[in-house]
Amino acid sequence: MKEFMYITCLDLEGVLVPEIWVAFAEATGIAELRLTTRDMPDYDALMKRRLAILKERRLSLRAIQDTIAGIDPFDGAKEFLDELRARCQVIILSDTFTQFALPLMKKLGMPVIFCNSLVVADDGMITGYALRQQNGKFRAVQAFASIGFNTIAAGDSFNDLAMLNEADAGFLFRAPPHIAADNPAIPAFATYGELLGAITAVLKRRGSRT
Repeated sequence: MKEFMYITCLDLEGVLVPEIWVAFAEATGIAELRLTTRDMPDYDALMKRRLAILKERRLSLRAIQDTIAGIDPFDGAKEFLDELRARCQVIILSDTFTQFALPLMKKLGMPVIFCNSLVVADDGMITGYALRQQNGKFRAVQAFASIGFNTIAAGDSFNDLAMLNEADAGFLFRAPPHIAADNPAIPAFATYGELLGAITAVLKRRGSRT
């Protein structure tokens, strides 16, 4: 039976699909673009660094989208997501951008995603980005709680930690060793089977109290 009182909030990159900027770094040979929120907790500083590189190298949105077209979800990701969506409501909370997300959502069965937007000039160059709001993942979990939902969350990076700590149950998934080591109170898992089992256990505990 599907648990409608729970929303599971999942990060996207590193959890369901490979890191877009890492794939683009490999496609362009620009090593500095490999940096992600696993490496830098300051998202604004990270994005400004990325945008400066794009401007310097005259790399357009289309160049990144061409790379994204070749990215597939991790093995087992869609099956995990399908099974999870059969058990509870699922929303992807991501710091990626609408201009990046659609091809990946199609490959994942079109789940709901909350993400940000890029500012793109007429010539296709990315000139900035617009957040839905600061600390959007954390705020989304707060908002779900304010309208009566319990929340479960899973992510892998610095920018997921506030979300994981705010949720009723939070899990690290395939997180780098330094993030897992610095956050020993958050259970950490490496396979979709383990994560699905942990989420199912939370749902069962909730069901036993109703």
